[in-house]
Amino acid sequence: MEQLLEILEEVNPDVDFENTTTLIDDGILDSFAILEIVGEINEEFDVEINAPDIIPENFNSAEAIWNLIQRLQA
Repeated sequence: MEQLLEILEEVNPDVDFENTTTLIDDGILDSFAILEIVGEINEEFDVEINAPDIIPENFNSAEAIWNLIQRLQA
């Protein structure tokens, strides 16, 4: 999870990713940020996030993103 938080903070250092649960709903992450995050996650965690996985439920919080990574690694 620490690696994920580092990735997220690189993309947007002004956000409290540990406590925010509305990253998509509140427009904190835009489509460009999500694509950057997806690329970093794919490389860092050796997973492949595909288009069907890129839905608000999977990216609204760091915990949701972490759960997606865990599912993809299983």
